[in-house]
Amino acid sequence: MLRQRFVLDTTALTDSMAWESEGATDICEGMNAILDRISQGRLHLGISCYIPYPSVYNEIKDFARHNSCDSRILGKVDTWLVKKTPDRYKVKVPSKIFYEYVDYMRSRINKGMNISEEAVWESVSRCIALSESKGDLREMRDEIEREVVGSIIRKFREKYRAALRYGILDSAPDIDVLLLAKELDAAVVSQDLGIQRWAEQLGLRFMESRSFPIMIKEYMNALPELFTEEREEDRMI
Repeated sequence: MLRQRFVLDTTALTDSMAWESEGATDICEGMNAILDRISQGRLHLGISCYIPYPSVYNEIKDFARHNSCDSRILGKVDTWLVKKTPDRYKVKVPSKIFYEYVDYMRSRINKGMNISEEAVWESVSRCIALSESKGDLREMRDEIEREVVGSIIRKFREKYRAALRYGILDSAPDIDVLLLAKELDAAVVSQDLGIQRWAEQLGLRFMESRSFPIMIKEYMNALPELFTEEREEDRMI
């Protein structure tokens, strides 16, 4: 059977859909279940799972601690996930990818700017409407801050976050995942849309976090059959 390598993003362990498929009811139980599934893949299937060190490793540790997870989970992280720093000097990325990323970021920044302008115009028009209907704006400061500015800022944050974070690489761990997968010729496991988009651009194999434990489970269910096929091939040689 072909031995496989995977590079895991933090979401490979923390995505709710991933650990719910294992029957877990909370994040700590979910991380523990996924790590147990990874251990089965390592012991019985020869699957190797890597995480960039220290970036993704520290993210996973911080996530476990912030959720008050048992120390045994961190022990399983150290045991079953191979920690490796990507070789940022030797991994080659085509210049076309860099060009496309800059162009893509420019379009996202422009979209963010348009959302900002819309928020400014909306706040001004609503303040004008209030002044025409109720008089002196200085006497309505609390109402403006609560009803106008507060609601516009909340809406602006949602739209701005969606515009600038959808499909982009917004952290060093994201880039480390792609570089390490490129270096190892490994598949990427993540639920992050930015990582997915640029994994495709780099020609990397990609798997959603929620599908990863299911895949290992399917391999394990087929294990007796696989061993039977290997023994038959051995007899034919």
